[in-house]
Amino acid sequence: MSSAELAIETTALGKSFGRQAAVADLALAVPRGSVFGFLGPNGSGKTTTIRMLLGLSAATTGQVRVLGEQIPDAAASVLPRVGALVEGPAFYPFLSGRENLRRFDTANRHAPASSRAARVDAALERVGLGHAARKAAHAYSLGMKQRLGLANALLMPRDLLVLDEPTNGLDPQGTREVRSLIRSLASDGTTIFLSSHLLAEVEQVCTHVAVMSTGRLVAQGSLDELRAQGTARVVVQTPDVGDARRVLVSLGLAPDTDDGLTTDSVSAELPAGVHAETVTAALVRADVRVRGLAVAGASLEDRFVALTGEGFDVAE
Repeated sequence: MSSAELAIETTALGKSFGRQAAVADLALAVPRGSVFGFLGPNGSGKTTTIRMLLGLSAATTGQVRVLGEQIPDAAASVLPRVGALVEGPAFYPFLSGRENLRRFDTANRHAPASSRAARVDAALERVGLGHAARKAAHAYSLGMKQRLGLANALLMPRDLLVLDEPTNGLDPQGTREVRSLIRSLASDGTTIFLSSHLLAEVEQVCTHVAVMSTGRLVAQGSLDELRAQGTARVVVQTPDVGDARRVLVSLGLAPDTDDGLTTDSVSAELPAGVHAETVTAALVRADVRVRGLAVAGASLEDRFVALTGEGFDVAE
C-alpha cells in the first residue's frame, strides 16, 4: 500500500525513557477510510504511540507521517484536520458543556466564529448531550464527560479521528451510541484510529487491527487477515462428552479441559490436515450421539492471547 493511501504511517518509530524502551521499531500502516483498532495489554506502548502520532511527545527514533505529512514538522497544518480524545477529557468544571465547547472552539484559529453556536449545538446533539448542554461539567458523569470529549473532537470536519478508550465509563446504551457514531463517521470517509481494551467494541466496528506487546508491533492487518492466521476450532454438541473427548484424542486433537460452553459440548483446535468430515465420521463410528458440530476460525481473542500471552477484557 502506497503512502498516499495511508492516513497514518510510521517507520522505525521508537520512544525511550532513559534505558527503558516504551516503543521500539514501530511500523504502523493505517489505511485511509479504515476503522483501525489499536490493541495491546496495559503498558504495551499504545498511549505513548498515540502521543507521538499527535506531536505531543517527541520520538526518540524513526518517523511519523499523518495524512501524508511529517509530524511534528507539519503539525500546524495537519492537526486541524485531526480530532482526538486522549487520556480522558479535561474541562472547566463550573462551565456548562456548551460553554466548554465554545471556549475550545474559540481557541481554534481555523474555526469561523460566525457558525460557532451552530457547530457547538450540532456536536452536542451528535453525541447525545443536547439535553445536558446547560449543565455544569463538574456534574457530568464519567460517561457524559467522555461524550463531551467526543463532541469537542467533532466541532470541525475531520479527516482523522484518534480515540483513546472512547467508551470508557459509558453504560451499554452509550456504548452502542458511540459505536453507531463511529460507523457513521467512517461511512462519511473519516479514518478512525481507535485504541481500546474492549474486544466486543473492536470486533464490531473495526476493519483493521494492530496488536502491540511490550512496546513492539506483533501483528497488523485487516480483521479477517488476523483471524485467518489462527487455528480453527471444532465444537461438538453431544450428551456423550466423555466418549467424544476420547474420539478427538484418537484423532490427535487436544480437547479443552474447560470449554466455557455447556456441559454437553466439547471443543478443540483443529490442526491442518484434519477436516470436519473426518471428525464427524469418527464420532459416528464410535456411536457418539452428535447433536451438532461446528468449525469456526480463530477469534480475535484467540489471536490476541496467542500473540501477547495475556488475556483480554471482553466485557462491554
